[in-house]
Amino acid sequence: MATMSKPDSSLQAPGSGPEPSWRVGVVVHPERDIGEPLRGLREWTAGRGVDVVQVAVVGQHREVAHRGEASDCDLIVSIGGDGTTLAAIRAAATVGRPVLGVACGSLGALTTVAGNRVAQALDRFSRQDWLPRELPALDVARQDGPSLYAINDIALVRAADGQLRTTVRVDGVLFGRLAGDGCVVSTPIGSSAYALAAGGPLLAPGMDAYVLTPLPTHGGVCPPLVVGPDSELALDTTAGHGGARLEVDGQVADNKVGSLRITFRPAVATLVSFADQEPFVTGLRRRRIIIDSPRILADDRRA
Repeated sequence: MATMSKPDSSLQAPGSGPEPSWRVGVVVHPERDIGEPLRGLREWTAGRGVDVVQVAVVGQHREVAHRGEASDCDLIVSIGGDGTTLAAIRAAATVGRPVLGVACGSLGALTTVAGNRVAQALDRFSRQDWLPRELPALDVARQDGPSLYAINDIALVRAADGQLRTTVRVDGVLFGRLAGDGCVVSTPIGSSAYALAAGGPLLAPGMDAYVLTPLPTHGGVCPPLVVGPDSELALDTTAGHGGARLEVDGQVADNKVGSLRITFRPAVATLVSFADQEPFVTGLRRRRIIIDSPRILADDRRA
């Protein structure tokens, strides 16, 4: 597993020292129209003598700038959706750099700046008018294979026919034995994604906890489980004849699941946020991930 550096939230603004050497890294969506935010980024950096490089991430083949290392950047700007920002966060977390998530379309859980507001967001970042939003990670120790980490979630899913059989223990105590489609283990930010779609609970932002959410099971009763930050979650899984996949942050990490030992690690990555930006839960309501009861909505219409 890559070593994580503590994110630096006290970076020097461009032009504030005798020899400014600011550099911005960029990660972009592979297909979406990124013209407006990319133009805003280029105009802002060109006007201040700030270098722009493209940071390599998995699956990125779209060239928008010369290549550079995340470790040489002061800020990583993600242009795309939450998936693009998640890839940028993974690149930035290993070297302790903050990430500014710019949306191409609707604002999301990680993309908190509209595409036409890039210059304003960079101005505020350069003035130190921003707040570090620290994100935890899940460390995954494997019996067979290298250790992994996840910012969003870890999913054990069946690849085809047949069921996964998973024994779940918390700090060595048996919680449940599942036979079915698998399970998802999520951080607080990841709890609003795959886990929520599977019926899991939503963890409040900033909460030190993680959650196990079973996918559909063949009988039995096993509710979602919220796990404390100091507890270890052990998953011992065997696959049916159709095989299985181990997915980390939405990417297939292995076609073997085996035995996993999962622990919580706080403050692994940093997102750039602003005091006046939309609250996380408000964004979920705007995107209709959270929807009020029809009876309440009917009351509103009558009023």
